Amino acid sequence: MIQGRARERAVIVGLIEEARTSRGNALVIHGLPGVGKSTLLNDAVTGAEGLRVLRTRGIESESPLAFAALHRLLRPVMSYTDRLPEPQAHALKAAFGEIATESVDRFLIFLAALSLLAEAAEHQPVLAVIDDAQWLDDVSAAALLFVARRLDAERVAVLFAARDGDERQFDYGDLPALALAGVDEQTAAELLAEHSGVVVPAEVTGELVRSTAGNPLALVELAGSLSPEQLAGTSGLPHHLPLTAGVERAFLDRCRRLPEHAQTWLLVAAADDAGQLTTVRQAAKALGAGDDALDAVEQSGLLKVADGRLQLRHPLVRSAVYGSARAYRRRQAHAALAEVLAQEHSPDRRVWHLAAAAEDDDEAVAAELDQVAERARSRGGHEAASAAWERAAELTLDAEAKARRLYEAAGSAWLAGQAARARTLSDAAVAMAGSPGLRADAVRRRARIEWNTGSLQLGHHMILQGARDVAQADPVRAREMAMFAAALASFGGDSGIGITPVDVAVPPEAGAPAREHSFWHLLVGLHHVSRGEMEQGAPVLRAAFADGASLENADQDLLPNLGIAALHLGDDDASLKYHNLLLARARGTGALIMVLYALTRRAVTDVATGNWDEARAGAAEALQLANGTGQPGLTASPLTLLALLDALQNDDGYARHLAAADDVAANHPLGIVAGLTHDLRLWAKAVHSGQPEAAHHHLAQLELPLTRRLAAIDFFESAMATGQQDEAASRLADLEEFAAATGNVWAAASTEHGRALLADNPADAEKLYQLALEHHASSPRVFDRARTQLAYGRFLRRERRRVDARAQLQAAMETFADLGAARWEELAGQELRASGRTARKRDPSTAATLTPQELQVAGLVQQGMTNRDVAARLFLSPRTIDFHLRNVYAKLGISTRAELMRQHLGRAPAVVVGS
Repeated sequence: MIQGRARERAVIVGLIEEARTSRGNALVIHGLPGVGKSTLLNDAVTGAEGLRVLRTRGIESESPLAFAALHRLLRPVMSYTDRLPEPQAHALKAAFGEIATESVDRFLIFLAALSLLAEAAEHQPVLAVIDDAQWLDDVSAAALLFVARRLDAERVAVLFAARDGDERQFDYGDLPALALAGVDEQTAAELLAEHSGVVVPAEVTGELVRSTAGNPLALVELAGSLSPEQLAGTSGLPHHLPLTAGVERAFLDRCRRLPEHAQTWLLVAAADDAGQLTTVRQAAKALGAGDDALDAVEQSGLLKVADGRLQLRHPLVRSAVYGSARAYRRRQAHAALAEVLAQEHSPDRRVWHLAAAAEDDDEAVAAELDQVAERARSRGGHEAASAAWERAAELTLDAEAKARRLYEAAGSAWLAGQAARARTLSDAAVAMAGSPGLRADAVRRRARIEWNTGSLQLGHHMILQGARDVAQADPVRAREMAMFAAALASFGGDSGIGITPVDVAVPPEAGAPAREHSFWHLLVGLHHVSRGEMEQGAPVLRAAFADGASLENADQDLLPNLGIAALHLGDDDASLKYHNLLLARARGTGALIMVLYALTRRAVTDVATGNWDEARAGAAEALQLANGTGQPGLTASPLTLLALLDALQNDDGYARHLAAADDVAANHPLGIVAGLTHDLRLWAKAVHSGQPEAAHHHLAQLELPLTRRLAAIDFFESAMATGQQDEAASRLADLEEFAAATGNVWAAASTEHGRALLADNPADAEKLYQLALEHHASSPRVFDRARTQLAYGRFLRRERRRVDARAQLQAAMETFADLGAARWEELAGQELRASGRTARKRDPSTAATLTPQELQVAGLVQQGMTNRDVAARLFLSPRTIDFHLRNVYAKLGISTRAELMRQHLGRAPAVVVGS
């Protein structure tokens, strides 16, 4: 029976009760060894009446085996996989080795795990219990954290227990957590009495609690190791008690009192903590430790056998026994286990034991580790693949082969989100690589890690120097690397290395594949963009688009850079095309990180074109996905976009989103998105300020030409309002050159708007406003058009042409209302009233009250998708989709999908005008 812990038990009971009522959640119980985490989990299981309990635990020896713990957890409910979308079912079966596949995206497996638990919970609420989470294999930990962060309307509760202070930590991030401390004196007295049979006086109990910090395991061990007289207080306590870390020492002392063959048996069990009695028994027998040794170990209380499984008294037993054994004895144990596992057809476990048994270089074992890594990578187990290749490299003598394995280890670490480890492995691969091709690939990977998670300038330096070094040996590699350098420079990442990208690469032959021509045109075009030479760059980038059009399956190096080129060109149609294509492919394959990337880049164009609901929904989804990855730096872009949209729409979330974005930017390297997020945050601050002086202060600090053009009208108006005509004229000249070079009508319209503000006489100003509106008529940038209509209407009213002004102000106000741009709507209303016409508010549309996620769900349902299809698109469970859809129905006052099909979900005009 559990002693004490009333508060902690109440929290867990609350979690379970919420799961019964379709409010899924997770909790991490953490504390020092022996503090009672597992006891609380067992108590939770006992009290989970009516719930289906699924259990797994981290096993130290299985930490290199991809999805080992997740497989144990989900094995009892795998019968529900036939209810999952086919791509998810396929991915999950591949992850568990049930089917062979070339590759599968890890996040598709994670989504499948969420869907499977949700399906099981449709039949019976589920309690998932994960003990020793610090020893989970990395990809199982990532999958379970992904699931835990996305529980919503599911009847699922997830309980983790993790050890504090261990070398291997469970990074649970923002999940709810319960820190488990020692017990109080009353509970300690009950524990001591229960395990010693002696009533322990209060003063002795108090001394033991102070000495053990109330650690229950330590108290239980003391109850068995102290004499009855010492516990009763009639004899003094020993000066040094076997406590905390000493508990481990107590276990070790107990082990050392065993006969030598029993110690051997226990060491084999500690070396393979999978708990399979048959495996350990055969391996121990091969080392001369038979069943009599097992009997001795069981009698010691350090281990027990039940249903063919081994269970050590406590995880500290394993670490004490294994850690104290001499290296050669550990290798003997691993070798014996590998021999047994060869007969049991457990190839991955066998190879890892062989690797642990190897003392020096061993190419045969390294080659087998290569196969382990390939199998893990094909199942999305990138952490396990990386660990296997790194160990293979340690066993490799040949420098080039070692470099190749380090390169592969770095790639898998990067895909697993282990940026720091990937950086270290890449550095080692670069240092050892001898062949030009391998060295170039290693440099490219190392540079990619740097420009995404570290210094943009250092990444540029690395990739460009690598391109130069490989140019003679491999022009194709050099061309692609130089293109990346040009792309980095276009976002302000020029390192000043003194190497020009176009000088280290040569154009492809006329008959070369279209992909090579597209890379070349991107290289040349983005190089011109980085130098401010849009007149030369624009036609070359459009040639890259033409090359890309012939590629049915542009890869994930080419397609995102076509999108970047479109952003720089201000080609809204091309930007949406490439980012929607990238998004569709990423959703189809379950590539979560690429979904996040596509959502945030596309949202920049959605902001520009007035698709603010779409931009907000995309940014909100991207933020949720970023939080689900456990990589805080990925939240910077969506947080910044949400802050900007909040500023544009006077939303209450502005301060929260901006503060969070600023915090991420201050505490996490942002790499290539640093410049863009920096500028967008400044634009958000300028818009939110509502004051010309403050707005101009922020807008004058914009660094990237791309963002300067996005905020051009704001800059012109703030500059003119603060008497900074020269600055306005200078920025206008840049925009005029851009408009002429690209032929973009929105740029021409913004140019005429700026020229109208600078015009010396009213007649010229009016002509320029009219010309701007002519350009706006064929531009998708509706917000900029409304800004020009507002400025023109204000101009006309001040020229005492109030009747003429009303049409412009009316149109502007309706657009602002559609967009939810409340501050500009109010400004237009003020101008309209000053012109002699009044405006009255009307109730906003019900659709405007839908949350971003509800809008996404409703929009996808309107496309004819089932709940399961929508769930797969949004990385949620079907039950969560159903929950959001019911909210949509309630808010819209409808009850069927057919009625939803007839709904207009965009923002309805929020005002009507009366004369």
